[in-house]
Amino acid sequence: MNNTHAFDPQQQAWFEAACKHIDTERLRRLNADLVNIHSPTGAEQEASEFMTAHMESIGLKARYQAVNDASGNAIGELCGDGTGPNLLLYAPIDTHLEGNEADLPMVGDRLRDDMKPEAILRDDLVIGLGASNPKAMVSSLTEAVNAVIDAGVELKGKVTLAFAGGGMPLYVPERNNYGLSSGVTHMLTHGVTADFGIIMKPWYEIYHEHPGMCWFKVSVKGSLGYAGIPRGTPGFRSSIIPATTVINEIEHWLAEFPTRHSSDQIAPEGWIASVRSGWPERPAFPAATTEIFIDVRTNPNQTMAGIRHEFDQLMAEILRRHPDIEADWDMYGSCPGSATAPDHWIVQSAHAAWEHQEGKPYPGAPMLSGQTDAAMINKLGIPLVRVGYPWIGDASVPEEFADGLGGMGVSNIQDLVKPIENIIYSIIDCCSRARQDVGLE
Repeated sequence: MNNTHAFDPQQQAWFEAACKHIDTERLRRLNADLVNIHSPTGAEQEASEFMTAHMESIGLKARYQAVNDASGNAIGELCGDGTGPNLLLYAPIDTHLEGNEADLPMVGDRLRDDMKPEAILRDDLVIGLGASNPKAMVSSLTEAVNAVIDAGVELKGKVTLAFAGGGMPLYVPERNNYGLSSGVTHMLTHGVTADFGIIMKPWYEIYHEHPGMCWFKVSVKGSLGYAGIPRGTPGFRSSIIPATTVINEIEHWLAEFPTRHSSDQIAPEGWIASVRSGWPERPAFPAATTEIFIDVRTNPNQTMAGIRHEFDQLMAEILRRHPDIEADWDMYGSCPGSATAPDHWIVQSAHAAWEHQEGKPYPGAPMLSGQTDAAMINKLGIPLVRVGYPWIGDASVPEEFADGLGGMGVSNIQDLVKPIENIIYSIIDCCSRARQDVGLE
């Protein structure tokens, strides 16, 4: 461990006392309470108001930050004596599914229990929509701060505990186009700030690089047809059949993309996520346009303009090789990647916490591609490290929830204890020191 982050006897005593105050039943209750408050992207108000009241109840100076009439953020502050740094602890609070029949059949042929906003408690498991991501993260950060308060840790700095809506990599047109880090962007441009921060996400790893993403739409052109028209009839061109050629060409490009664009910790993946064409209720009339939607992840060194140029070149080459295909395309969503220097205080603090816990040097993280609010927080000027907890899929997950991503809705309370202890370590490592001790003027 870097000796700069080693604890003196007082800090070690505070750490041990705070760890003893971790209350797994309190954590379990909060996790379940949050699952029972439905918070799809763009409609997080009730969950954020709940967390505001909860943070106030445990002794934080808390406030609800309204963004619009359906969404807002929850911010709580644990203040020290004012001589230390401001540490941000952050997690999103919205879920990626609606949790009702509107999700069918895209999530499968039925809504499983891990896709519903209704908590089920099964021994150490909390099951329900978002139980793991994001609501175990919100609960874990809160429990870490609660344990620090209960242990009477004396802080010089401030801990800012913050939860925002719009954190899922999607947007909802019917809710003010909310998403794509809109909540955290509002938060950080409306008064909330910190010297550095920690974001909690799945996987028991440490990341100082944060992926970005670009969304592209390709429109393959044809003509409005009729199912009774013989093939080869002049004036009729399918848009759907040529789209299959374009899909295969793009898929080949995407498969090679991570190799071409990997950075220190990021191997940016990409997927064809959606294809849209025609009217299911009018199958007699094949549509004149077939739309293909693609999500491409990026490393912190790539610009959105650079990715756009590379995609333009790809599409131009596809059309050159297939002159019978007509298509146009556009980039309709983007969030640039970002990074914190690996030797920054907060990154090294996360390493020190992990190494203190595990008793060995951190071996390095596996390559990542999952986009989060970390990219935007870091881009807006707050050095940030990503830490996390064992993903339930890495352990013993009930068989009925093992297929696919599901509702990210199974959390194991015991799996959260070590990550909470690591968060406590960084709180003490950062906020029991003066600003100059952590590299701040």
